[in-house]
Amino acid sequence: CKFFAHNHKSRRNTATMANRSYALALLCALTLVLVSAAAASPPPPSTNNTVIGIDLGTTYSCVGVYKNGAVEIIANDQGNRITPSYIAFSDGERLVGDAAKHQASINPTNTVYDAKRLIGRRFSDQSVQQDMKLWPFKVAPTKAGDKPLIEVQTGGETREFAAEEVSAMILSKMKDTAETFLGHSVKKAVVTVPAYFNDAQKQATKDAGKIAGLDVVRILNEPTAAAIAYGLGRKSGEGEKNTLVFDLGGGTFDVSLLTIDSGVFEVLSTSGDTHLGGQDFDNRIIQHMLKVFARKNGVDASKDSRAVQKLRREAERAKRALSTQKEVRLEIEGLFNGIDFAETLTRARFEELCADLFKKTLTPV
Repeated sequence: CKFFAHNHKSRRNTATMANRSYALALLCALTLVLVSAAAASPPPPSTNNTVIGIDLGTTYSCVGVYKNGAVEIIANDQGNRITPSYIAFSDGERLVGDAAKHQASINPTNTVYDAKRLIGRRFSDQSVQQDMKLWPFKVAPTKAGDKPLIEVQTGGETREFAAEEVSAMILSKMKDTAETFLGHSVKKAVVTVPAYFNDAQKQATKDAGKIAGLDVVRILNEPTAAAIAYGLGRKSGEGEKNTLVFDLGGGTFDVSLLTIDSGVFEVLSTSGDTHLGGQDFDNRIIQHMLKVFARKNGVDASKDSRAVQKLRREAERAKRALSTQKEVRLEIEGLFNGIDFAETLTRARFEELCADLFKKTLTPV
């Protein structure tokens, strides 16, 4: 969810703000990546100089290339221009993107997501400990340190992966998508990161690129990318203006104050929360529905990873629907112990459940 204020106040329906417009946010953020990549390396005569742009998101990622004077957002093998940032391990096979997300409810403990919320962090971080309560997959610290490792079962054995390795799998998928489209290999990329990422998180993102076989030639802040993508610097003769970029993503939140003058962007200040995004709003719905289910049926489904994953899918759908509807019906067949679940969620109730999260987005502003 990205919006801009030009020296005036702007209001927006809270449900709409929470409902992440994934395609728009990702594709807009990617435009600056590609234009900047082109500026760093003009249209290449050889394949070795091609620079792709990758928006590596908490929930979705996308890739594109600056070609023939325009940005081309590349569709994946499913025909979609955005790819879920999901990895799954099943019978020794590794699935990435749409295929991984589609089987999440039947293989929850071996389906990994939210790697961006782990990358560059310590296992003992409070945010990691809180997230672990809702993740179906297992996270454990390294034996000799405090680095979080994701544990999965694949090929009959337990494997451990660092967040950089999981992110590298997603980056590799983006790389393959670009290479299929271009018809040649790609070695260089520009990758976006939240403006409030610290040095450790930025370096870990670069390391992920290296593991994926990519030379990350530049790391770009997402709010600045969004500002250029929306064409805020294209009009000449307007003079200097201040622009506030409010960037609420799937797992991170940034606020940046930019000065734009004749197409030149200067970041005056930035703030945010690297652990606040659409997933947190989903989690509030999930927790609420688990309580409703327990009250109605006298059983606790919160420890069942399959039940939670089913609820996660419905929670995301409900959140999106509440941007345009006053209420939405959540229905899940056989949620837990063969018990069906159906409940109506109103926009007012959703806003009540997430009131503190909405207020939290205003603090950095």
